[in-house]
Amino acid sequence: MLALGLSEKRCGNGNEEQTSMRIGVFGGSFDPIHFGHLILAEQCREQAKLDEVWFVPAAIAPHKRVGPTATDNQRIEMVELAIAGHAFFRAKDLELVRGGTSYTIDTLEQLVASNPEDERFLIIGGDSLAQLASWRKPKQICELAIPLVYFRPGSPQDLGALAPLVSSQRLEKIRDFSIDSRMIDISSTDIRARVATGRSIRYLLPRPVEMLIHQQQMYQER
Repeated sequence: MLALGLSEKRCGNGNEEQTSMRIGVFGGSFDPIHFGHLILAEQCREQAKLDEVWFVPAAIAPHKRVGPTATDNQRIEMVELAIAGHAFFRAKDLELVRGGTSYTIDTLEQLVASNPEDERFLIIGGDSLAQLASWRKPKQICELAIPLVYFRPGSPQDLGALAPLVSSQRLEKIRDFSIDSRMIDISSTDIRARVATGRSIRYLLPRPVEMLIHQQQMYQER
């Protein structure tokens, strides 16, 4: 696996070299990455005026996946294939390199230590937001990164879960950055189930990712 570290030339949307950047941190299993992830990342980049969006596959997610899963190497390769050609998307394997259970606070602290001048935005869904208080060090998470919250169409736009974790001023700033998402309802769980039962996954994810899944016989029942 190609290790994509944190020390690299830093260019903004105008391709000029920068010392500080607005970074969207997008964590998850990405097992597999699909068009829903990519559309959301692009909406976050555009609406929050992010310089880059970093896709950070988890080593071991706190909530275990069910059924056959791809390897770490396969998941980072799928992310790299999916975002190839996008000037402002990056694949970051820092949680895979760190190993063990991937906690958001550990990743954010690592990013702060590497580039303290950056402004970080944590891309998080409304469903996950409701559980944020149960995460490890949730208050510190909200201090190190601005939660960039997206809600599924039709769901209530409720940021109340953040009230015990942040000041009223911080909450207003977070509210200003809430994402108006037009998400496509695609699920990695459904994609894995489709592969396992021989159904089509065409047009649910980028073609190179689809081809890799079939070539390497991922998600097959053993």
